[in-house]
Amino acid sequence: MNQEEAINWIAGMFNESASDLSAGTLREDIPEWDSLGLLTLKAEMDEKFGIILSDEDTEKMTCVDDLLQTLRENGKLES
Repeated sequence: MNQEEAINWIAGMFNESASDLSAGTLREDIPEWDSLGLLTLKAEMDEKFGIILSDEDTEKMTCVDDLLQTLRENGKLES
């Protein structure tokens, strides 16, 4: 997966337009990245990529780049 595909996936998960998201987009600027959104994120990361996120992992995520970095670190996103 490349970064554009990853951003499209993130946008879809949070019901955002991919054109409105970038690596620097803050979590607080994505309305659906709330407590329910975190549950969705955890489930999607597990189901789609086999990545298990802890509560601590998700609490540290403050922007889209943090999600991208997690995908990179787990070999799911091209560098």
